[in-house]
Amino acid sequence: TTTLKMINRLIEPTSGKIYINGKDIAAQDRVELRRHIGYVIQQIGLFPNMTVAQNICVVPNLLKYSKEACDKIVHELLELGIQDCLDKYPSEMSGGQQQRIGILRALAASPPIVLMDEPFSALDPMTRRTLQQEVRSLQQKLNKTFVFVTHDMEEALDLADVIIFMDHGRIVQMAPPEEML
Repeated sequence: TTTLKMINRLIEPTSGKIYINGKDIAAQDRVELRRHIGYVIQQIGLFPNMTVAQNICVVPNLLKYSKEACDKIVHELLELGIQDCLDKYPSEMSGGQQQRIGILRALAASPPIVLMDEPFSALDPMTRRTLQQEVRSLQQKLNKTFVFVTHDMEEALDLADVIIFMDHGRIVQMAPPEEML
């Protein structure tokens, strides 16, 4: 979680540098940086007073996308996620549906990197497994970099291309899942 917060500059590193696409993030405006990084949190974080469509377009609206562009994004993303929920509010949806919308919102401005902080830990096992498979498929389909925090070894082995074990902020081991096994 701390590492994710350093990647989007919610926390400044005390040492070292973080680069995204070869650019030192410390040299970038932190607000602008965050608008180009998707972020999915454990508690979902949808705005309860906004519909699904409004929640998905939070960042595109901040980036001043046109209404037409926002509508197109919503419809394209809902084709990847869940249908027929544009006008629903988060309270009218299950936890799994809300988390799907949180993931779609993180993808709405087509960021090159998506940070995911234990996004499935609060879900029931069946919903969790389905959503894990959907995220894996999305990642491959959209060719995005996902930085995913989990304490569940099975989840890491299923979802990761590279697993990094950390202890007190230090990398202990880094390898593909098959090497970890």
